[in-house]
Amino acid sequence: EVQLVESGGGLVQAGGSLRLSCAASGFTFDDYAIGWFRQAPGEEREGVSYFSKSDGITNYADLVKGRFTISTDNAKNTVYLQMNSLEPDDTGVYYCAAGKPSIDLGWWATIDYWGQGTQVTVSS
Repeated sequence: EVQLVESGGGLVQAGGSLRLSCAASGFTFDDYAIGWFRQAPGEEREGVSYFSKSDGITNYADLVKGRFTISTDNAKNTVYLQMNSLEPDDTGVYYCAAGKPSIDLGWWATIDYWGQGTQVTVSS
């Protein structure tokens, strides 16, 4: 059974940092691309960061480039999202996601699994 369990969300002031973790089970990063989405209140879910071990591709949404960094610990089967210089617009529920990669897109072809989400709130 595939499971994605996020942790690390919380309340932080603008300019601060948080590190999100997503512990994956039931698959390895050789099988699926892994990464993060977020959803602000009243908004659609949007992709934030993507990593495909099989293709060697890392990608970020323009809004977070230079501020967020995705990384993995293969021994722990865990993916992290280091978020620096946080802004109030970064507020939302952050979801870990796993799915089939598209080497052409440098992004997911399909999202097959979601975590339950972790709340990130950035105060001004």
